[in-house]
Amino acid sequence: MQEWQGRQGAGGAIAAPPAVSVAEFGGLEEALKNFFGYDSFRPGQREIVEAGLRGRDRLAILPTGAGKSLCFQLPALLMPGLTVVVSPLIALMQDQVTALKSNGIAATFLNSSLGLDQVRSREQALLAGRVKLLYVAPERLFAESFLPLLDRVAQTVGIAAIAIDEAHCVSEWGHDFRPEYRQLGLLRDRYPQVPMAALTATATDRVRQDIVTQLRLRDPLVYVASFNRPNLYYEVRPRTASTYGELLRLLRTTDGSAIVYCTSRKKVDELAAKLRADDINALPYHAGLGNEERTDHQDRFIRDDVKVIVATVAFGMGINKPDVRAVVHYNLPRNLESYYQEAGRAGRDGDPAQCILYFNPGDIPSLEYLIAQKPSETEQRIAQQQLRQVVDYAESALCRRTIQLGYFGESFPGNCENCDNCREPKPLEDRTIAAQKFLSCVARCKERYGASHIINVLLGKKEKKIIERRHHELSTYGIGKEYTLDDWRIIARSLVHQGLVDESTDGYRILKLNGLSWEVLRKQRSVQVAIPPKRAAVAKVSAEVELQPRDRALYEALRSLRKTLADRANVPPYVIFGDGTLRQMAQLRPQTTDHLLRISGVGPQKLQRYGQLFLDEILDHCQEFQLDSPMAGIEAAVSRKSDLIPSSTSRLTLELYQQGLTPAEIAERRGFRLSTVISHFVELLQKRADVDLHALVPPERCYAIQNAIAALDVSGVSVREVHDHLRGQYTYEEIRLVIAASEKI
Repeated sequence: MQEWQGRQGAGGAIAAPPAVSVAEFGGLEEALKNFFGYDSFRPGQREIVEAGLRGRDRLAILPTGAGKSLCFQLPALLMPGLTVVVSPLIALMQDQVTALKSNGIAATFLNSSLGLDQVRSREQALLAGRVKLLYVAPERLFAESFLPLLDRVAQTVGIAAIAIDEAHCVSEWGHDFRPEYRQLGLLRDRYPQVPMAALTATATDRVRQDIVTQLRLRDPLVYVASFNRPNLYYEVRPRTASTYGELLRLLRTTDGSAIVYCTSRKKVDELAAKLRADDINALPYHAGLGNEERTDHQDRFIRDDVKVIVATVAFGMGINKPDVRAVVHYNLPRNLESYYQEAGRAGRDGDPAQCILYFNPGDIPSLEYLIAQKPSETEQRIAQQQLRQVVDYAESALCRRTIQLGYFGESFPGNCENCDNCREPKPLEDRTIAAQKFLSCVARCKERYGASHIINVLLGKKEKKIIERRHHELSTYGIGKEYTLDDWRIIARSLVHQGLVDESTDGYRILKLNGLSWEVLRKQRSVQVAIPPKRAAVAKVSAEVELQPRDRALYEALRSLRKTLADRANVPPYVIFGDGTLRQMAQLRPQTTDHLLRISGVGPQKLQRYGQLFLDEILDHCQEFQLDSPMAGIEAAVSRKSDLIPSSTSRLTLELYQQGLTPAEIAERRGFRLSTVISHFVELLQKRADVDLHALVPPERCYAIQNAIAALDVSGVSVREVHDHLRGQYTYEEIRLVIAASEKI
């Protein structure tokens, strides 16, 4: 799903566009490669970057690993002046600044970890215009001495933009609300002409609206990407006496780092100690540890000195480690949004990873106790509903993605093929008549009650609430006794998850009929319900990325070299190169610096700094094992790597296309909009993939578009020009595909 919601917010003058012409946008890919080493943008990035270069406010909701930071970092490098980035955690800002500096980008941060001399030196660099990106915490931002400094920067160097990272912290409805973030709207009053960008990985519709309101965004471009993370495998297992043995086997066989979440500090310490006793290199992390010890444990995990971190939910926000291959929840999480965020710390590099949740109903009372400590009844009610949603998720037999994405308002057809319920589907049974009884009871109760009350009416219970409201006199009273209480709960849960009845999100969980409800009641739609059998724990699914044995040996050698260089530079290994970059090196075995520059993730700065070291390792390996390079025969035909290898998401689309699926079928299979899949085909055509243009655009329409392009007789013709020339009789998608085919090398 890609959702555009334009033209929101209050009125007010929009800042004049920065000194970057829209005509220069064609060079964005070159800038991307030069600064970051990537050949193409991920979905949504280019649109958000372009809006920033136009000086427009933006709200970007992009899932973990989708490249949120680049959406404000690249415009900052192309616009005059300083970009200020508000970030909630010291670790987060330090991590991003380290990564930027490794690419030769002038970035710095100001926070409480610095001494007075360091602060003064950095302030002087800001005033001298030697810094492009400044990271600062909201507490520092509103300190007495900081805003006057920022005023001086605005007058001398200029402020290009203000970016609010982890913007969900602004909203009381967000899963990690921070009161100090509420003050950030004051920046609009102080710097009214400076464009603002708000970015986060998760936000429901209510949270998105609150962000726009609280930050006073003006006419923002709101980009909501799909929340689907197709590389993540989701599974729920029962937590039993044998669970620790399962966890031990999982961690021993996981090819990479892992995070294990526990509810309490005591459990974190116990589990970490037990794992170490069983030769698993694990460390604890929770708020009860001293600051130095906590920082040390986090740094050792990030730098691959420790394989496993066992933590409370205090760990993870802002941790940019891309190669976490497993996230395990040893206890029930607080709500679905927290679970999505925490599990989403796996597989940020796009490679397969697994997310395992161990469920035991015994976790519920302790979470309910924590909820009871909340200060207001409203907060308690909402938290109780969120807890029930997590329990529903754990107990459900439906596709895990359908439930997760539905929470964020995104529809997903199910059958994701990458969760336990889809890989081992539960038997479906027709429950149309039961659904009609349930929905009829909702209607006769005037759509004022939740599922528990409806089920009690159907079971004919003589509860005080039922008698007082005279619901024992309804025709639906007692008509559902053929099913047990648990049966009805499964049916009710399935109806909600399938969208056959709506449920309020105010904490009361009131059920409301919708259009699909009436189709069921009118016998126009049948209802199938997955019935979960009694089961033992599902076997582990390996998420290890497969490499050929000869490639695996080189890959491990490159990882070892990366670790040595990272330790020497005192940075995390992924700052040198990501796992995906090393994997391409191992598979393609580049032999020259030109070859190496074609590898995704290798830009001019990193080529200069590390290129020869990695080339030497590759050449030594090829000589020892008498291997050649797959890149050797293409040097004359290809000028750069982006002409050779499409992005991973486009390659997956190509694989499905080669299996005979149409673009519409691919979109349905992958849970994307059709326009997203068309963008994949545009890239595939540009990069000479084996795609038949006429299978996508009928020949007669293709020829008409080609004639229009020729008639315009200009280089770099735009899609809109061709669309207008053809008087709107051809779609933008068709035109993009034809232009892409004509541009390929």
